[in-house]
Amino acid sequence: MRPLLVALLGYTLLFTACKRESEKCEINPEVAKVAAPVQLERLEQPFFKIRNEADAKQFLKQHSLFADQFLQRRQYPSEAILANTLTRLATNAGLQKLARETETEFKDTNKLQGELKQFFQHVRYYFPSFRVPPVKTFISGLSQDMFVNDSLMVVGLDFFVGPKASYRPNVPDYILRRYTPAHLMPTAALAVSSKYNQHQLTNQTMLGEMVQYGKSLYFAEKTLPCTPDSVLMGYTAKELEGLEFNEGKVWAHFIEKNLLYNTAPFTIQKYVGERPNVPEIDKTCPGRVGAWIGWQIVRKYMTEHPNVTLAQLMAEKNPQCILSESHYRPRKKS
Repeated sequence: MRPLLVALLGYTLLFTACKRESEKCEINPEVAKVAAPVQLERLEQPFFKIRNEADAKQFLKQHSLFADQFLQRRQYPSEAILANTLTRLATNAGLQKLARETETEFKDTNKLQGELKQFFQHVRYYFPSFRVPPVKTFISGLSQDMFVNDSLMVVGLDFFVGPKASYRPNVPDYILRRYTPAHLMPTAALAVSSKYNQHQLTNQTMLGEMVQYGKSLYFAEKTLPCTPDSVLMGYTAKELEGLEFNEGKVWAHFIEKNLLYNTAPFTIQKYVGERPNVPEIDKTCPGRVGAWIGWQIVRKYMTEHPNVTLAQLMAEKNPQCILSESHYRPRKKS
């Protein structure tokens, strides 16, 4: 098998990839008409003004929804204990340094608000009943990158500062590279997709997991149309180029090894879960390759069914239906 991390692809492949990216970036003018007001509040700013327990209690009082849902106030034996915890964090020198670095990276609130607005406009374009939640940014102390439900979104900005940060999430390098400013909105989109991504709850197969991830990535693709595939997937450009070139060979591995209907959780995780690579296919094959193949299946399904809406796709629970009707059969390249 030709190595997946090809150093240089042919002109045709590169031209096709560039063409697809430029096409994806043509925003539907109808989306711009969709009302999606964003209430964005930078909570890290009042948080780091906390100096004592009384300040912390005042912060909790002023931001009660945030305290209840993100800080999970009710899990603490008393509000005084939570207030003391917040005071220790707010006055921690290391966290204050990280906060300053975060402020430098995300100083332009209008830029972030604009990105959120365009994302929410796309979500509401496809799902008109979607209610835009208020958005709070915070310095979580690298405890949670993203929180979202119907009534609140919290973005842990300190996760997304990037390589220049003094402190970074304690995760392997192949995951760490997904914590940069460019990956903030894809993380949000994938989180929001879970609200609509219906799937079978029992007898989950490899195919089911692949298509479920594929639907989430397709949701992100449609709601963030100017974001490159590599950023949506969290791959390097070389990894993505390698997969695109070897797509037929990767798919053949799933077929030849009879993996699609495998129900063993450990086996499924080897192909869709977090790993630096998937040596079962090739030592240079990136982790989560099953999710990427699932994305290609979903894309082919939607190409074959142009009248199917994003909402209908996300509501489809039958992965076999999506695979069969996609006519997905990538060819091996010599």
